[in-house]
Amino acid sequence: MPGPSIVWFRDDLRLADNPALRAALDRDEPVIGLYVLDDESPGVRPLGGAARWWLHHSLASLGERLRERGGTLVLRRGPADRVVRETVTDAAAGAVFWNRRYGGPERDIDAGLKAALRDDGVDVASFAASLLFEPWTVKTGAGTPFSVYSPFWRACQALPSPRDPLPEPREVPGPRRAAASDALDDWSLLPTAPDWAAGLRDAWEPGEPAARRRLREFLRDDLASYDRARDEPAAGATSLLSPRLRWGEVSPHTVWHETVAAGNGGRFLSELGWREFAWHILYHHPDLATRNLRPEFDAFPWPRLKPSALEAWQHGRTGVALVDAGMKELWRTGYMHNRVRMVAASFLIKNLLIDWRRGEEWFWDTLVDADGANNAFNWQWVAGSGADAAPYFRIFNPELQAKKFDPDGLYVREWAPEHLSGDAPAPIVDLGETRRAALDAYEHVKRAARR
Repeated sequence: MPGPSIVWFRDDLRLADNPALRAALDRDEPVIGLYVLDDESPGVRPLGGAARWWLHHSLASLGERLRERGGTLVLRRGPADRVVRETVTDAAAGAVFWNRRYGGPERDIDAGLKAALRDDGVDVASFAASLLFEPWTVKTGAGTPFSVYSPFWRACQALPSPRDPLPEPREVPGPRRAAASDALDDWSLLPTAPDWAAGLRDAWEPGEPAARRRLREFLRDDLASYDRARDEPAAGATSLLSPRLRWGEVSPHTVWHETVAAGNGGRFLSELGWREFAWHILYHHPDLATRNLRPEFDAFPWPRLKPSALEAWQHGRTGVALVDAGMKELWRTGYMHNRVRMVAASFLIKNLLIDWRRGEEWFWDTLVDADGANNAFNWQWVAGSGADAAPYFRIFNPELQAKKFDPDGLYVREWAPEHLSGDAPAPIVDLGETRRAALDAYEHVKRAARR
């Protein structure tokens, strides 16, 4: 069917290594880029505040890059199944292409759209672009999904190597008649009352060009020291690629192949594997953000929530130096070092005895890299309720963690200097007492598991 091709962008806000875009260009018809802000479809989780900030700037960058190549980015808001079909009708499009998503509600939307559009005579195809290994391609010897990371990653590595990334197109010919589009500013993705995003602006530059620069910088300057220094929050040895991968400003295939070419990337590549594992688990357990993966944890006796304790944790006023530093880094920049994320999460769950879901919700709202899989997956890992999780009785002692990974106090000095000047608040809990209380509560889980 002749007519323009629509490329429906989602979590793949890039031109390089974008199979959906390549398929549209190969059709030799004008191309319309489309982004749908869908916070209405049932089951689709609305974006958190930090994610909305990033999305605004990444869409602005993508739109500019498409215009430079002769293309266009159409912005529309509403339920995706309705909006995409309306856009096809308005543009008299002959084809729609997208890269696949793996969350349960999103898969249902895409499957319904694919069937409906094909019934209307529109050519539709979807592609693998956001993961190195699609979840249904990695199975145990018994043909079941994996629940433990190490054998999962070994199975991935036994599969054919990830495909080579596709080149960035030089031209993206747009239609002669511009399609109607919302104005990005009208979506109000940026905070205004108040504008709390100054720290995000200082810390980040969203968009594909900045993502590619960061990958090159990491491989050149930090990869060699990654294994040694990755757990030290003040060392600056991490890649800072997580929001770039979350929004698809750089593809995992590009990261994989450029890392292999740079050499000495085994441990870093295994972190890509951990990301793959999180999506593997979400694909098979779409309610990962709300239900314990291990049902025996449903018996955990969470005490009545104390809002003051949750608020102290959220805003870095617990009186525990490493936790407070991490939470203030998060509030300021939309990011937290991974080692500190584990410590802060453990403190919430096992020292404050607050349900992991409250922490997951806070991170969802404040992290620029929160996605549907990794955020919930990692919270359940710390809680002990998830796949291949840390045992519940593994309780991170934030004081010992600080001595081991921030021995000179550089990280704490940057984000919570009051802890080094004597102006810090008193600890809101006793670490030893709360550790014992957490282990006592865990006895309920163990009894439930034996039943």
